[in-house]
Amino acid sequence: MKIAVQTLATAIFGLAFFAALLFWPAGTLNYWQAWVFIAVFMVATLGPSLYLAVNDPAALQRRMNAGPVAESRTLQKLIMTGTILAVVAVLIVSALDHRFGWSNVPTPVVIVGNVLVAVGLVLAQLVVIQNSYAGATITVEKGQKVVDNGIYGLVRHPMYVGTLIMMVGTPLALDSYWGLLAIAPALPILAARIEDEEKMLRQELDGYDEYTRKVRYRLVPGVW
Repeated sequence: MKIAVQTLATAIFGLAFFAALLFWPAGTLNYWQAWVFIAVFMVATLGPSLYLAVNDPAALQRRMNAGPVAESRTLQKLIMTGTILAVVAVLIVSALDHRFGWSNVPTPVVIVGNVLVAVGLVLAQLVVIQNSYAGATITVEKGQKVVDNGIYGLVRHPMYVGTLIMMVGTPLALDSYWGLLAIAPALPILAARIEDEEKMLRQELDGYDEYTRKVRYRLVPGVW
């Protein structure tokens, strides 16, 4: 019951978060792209969350324990603060772009953007379903094992792959090309998070060094 209430509270907070950062800068509620984006985001996150609430509430709890305060490492607190600011920037720039008409995104491209948002979010949630220790904060739990099959057999950080796909789709879904530029500061922040996370995993998670030799790439096979 408690996890269900937390899931509902998180959904309500997410709705308020998006409403404030999209409709206020846009200066109108007549912003259909924002409404569709919010609906896609809610459906793509609530579905897997409800599955976890029934089948693996501990994994869902770890997924919901997020943000700078939840992090135990000082560098990660700073990184998460930067990540939140980057997300806010992408949303506000996209909404301002829509308001002032800096760019004109055709409806088919808006649809593609929403598909990317949905794919990215579902992928990030599937990671938690496959690896119940995958959380929103960087920790190593007692009894945690290295997962090296499934999507973890392709790249070492599939959750961040989903995050990256979602980030690229967000400005397009919100009727903005300029919003894509706001993503740029988030890329080095994401890279810093991965580098620090792997440093900790090598120190604290048995078998992780061997895993990095088996799966060479962090995000994009053949690139990095």
